[in-house]
Amino acid sequence: MAKRDYYEILGVAKNSSEDEIKKAYRKLAMKYHPDRNPDNKEAEEKFKEVKEAYEMLTNPEKRDAYDRYGHAGVDPSMGGGGGFGAGGFGDAFGDIFGDIFGGGRRSSGPQVYRGADLRYNLEITLEQAAHGFDTTIRVPSWDKCDTCHGSGAKPGTSPVTCSTCGGHGQVRMQQGFFSIQQTCPKCHGTGKIIPEPCPSCSGQGRIKRNKTLEVKIPVGIDNGMRIRSTGNGEPGTNGGPPGDLYVEIHIKPHPVFQREGDDLHCEMPISFAKAALGGEIEVPTLSGKVSFTVPEGTQSGKTFRLKGKGIKGVRSGYPGDLFCHVAVETPVKLTDKQKELLREFDRSTVEGGSKHSPQSKTWMDKVKDFFE
Repeated sequence: MAKRDYYEILGVAKNSSEDEIKKAYRKLAMKYHPDRNPDNKEAEEKFKEVKEAYEMLTNPEKRDAYDRYGHAGVDPSMGGGGGFGAGGFGDAFGDIFGDIFGGGRRSSGPQVYRGADLRYNLEITLEQAAHGFDTTIRVPSWDKCDTCHGSGAKPGTSPVTCSTCGGHGQVRMQQGFFSIQQTCPKCHGTGKIIPEPCPSCSGQGRIKRNKTLEVKIPVGIDNGMRIRSTGNGEPGTNGGPPGDLYVEIHIKPHPVFQREGDDLHCEMPISFAKAALGGEIEVPTLSGKVSFTVPEGTQSGKTFRLKGKGIKGVRSGYPGDLFCHVAVETPVKLTDKQKELLREFDRSTVEGGSKHSPQSKTWMDKVKDFFE
């Protein structure tokens, strides 16, 4: 079968520039690439055809011979096998690879990397979380070495250009059909080699020191929340931007209150007499004591809600509530007189019937129904 015209295969005119040929090739190569068309023999053949056409037309000598004599003027041994020569298929495929996976061709020169983010765990009290406060923290940080001024080289010497990558920080490796650009294994992407490292920093150009930072803890911050301190993470590589520092909040357990969102909960023990007779009691809050009246006959487990006595959260427009859970306390270590008084009291309540113990009456009725 006669071969198709190379210009026709790529869809370009005979007077097209190399850039126009390259652009047409990239578009078709992406369309017919085997990775995008698995188990598609027709696409595979078209890809080979497009590749051959591109290799011929981007080689000035081969293109001139083809323009003069057609396919007969092209030596087959010089075509088809092509490969990854400079300015040939490898460079074009490098661009295609970048287009498929995003980003296009990488620029030459040492790779610039953003510094790593750091985390600092800060333990605070519930009161501090509720009201907010300013504090200072000390975190380990990297600073420029004073001896070598950040060069990493021993004073009196200088870094030299890496001979492996020529100072670009990257090398292009051939792996079968692919041409892959990767970080230089000798200079690790810096583009420089340090023959005599600085004795103070061992060639790193930086040393570790503790840095003191001021941190503002906002009102209502909750356990597990993080505060970002921009630019106070690890420094970048090759002039890259620094990372950030994240201060993670951990609130200590409180002896009285438990927090649920913006609400607070506490257990409120009261005496048997206060529960039976009712009366005014004092309850602690994060902003001081408050008083309220418990009604007569308050039962253990009863919950009282004090509106607005919770915490105003970071994203809240108003504070939460305080929930007081009543725990009626049974007296202990009674004197003989106190015991006798209680026995007399107990006899009087039993004689009074269910009106004094409505919950007991209800419970006994349920037990009778169960056994019957």
